[in-house]
Amino acid sequence: MSASKSKVASIMLMDSIQGYKVPDRQTIQKEMNEAVEYLRNSPGISKVEKKIDLENYIVSLSFDFKSITNINNLTSSVLKKLKINAISNSSYSYDARTMTFQRSYQHTKEAVNQYSRLKPEVKNIFKEATYTSIYRFEELIINSNNPLAKVSKSKKAVMINAGMLGLINGKTDISNKIVLAK
Repeated sequence: MSASKSKVASIMLMDSIQGYKVPDRQTIQKEMNEAVEYLRNSPGISKVEKKIDLENYIVSLSFDFKSITNINNLTSSVLKKLKINAISNSSYSYDARTMTFQRSYQHTKEAVNQYSRLKPEVKNIFKEATYTSIYRFEELIINSNNPLAKVSKSKKAVMINAGMLGLINGKTDISNKIVLAK
């Protein structure tokens, strides 16, 4: 939401907009703290960190995990806990033999259906909204197969930055196969 921070700042001063309750800063902090606590109590999850910049409206939540099975259901669990109606359409896998991390993403028509039910004013927010994911590794990255992916100079992180409308409409694929050095 940082691209529209002046508009978001105006909205944050309101109680509700277009029939949607606007959370205050304390509510945002409280819900993020609950998410952090939930993650800290989740098996195999460690080094949970949150960053909330309510001046620029950027929120970051990061953590380490012991096994890929620890994160496959974690995203949907956290979203459910925060009462965010989201579609679970991603899964993760790791093959230690080939040192390959993979995110599989499948677009669903439910995203389009939910978007189409929004009021036009709310839909406008998504025009400039972006989705960003960053994966960090201890090993060097040999290859990343998503054309949107950018490998860092250190070759230990991969970032995908995509427009939300492309994800909603199924025109953007955030699947990625990342091969690490042995």
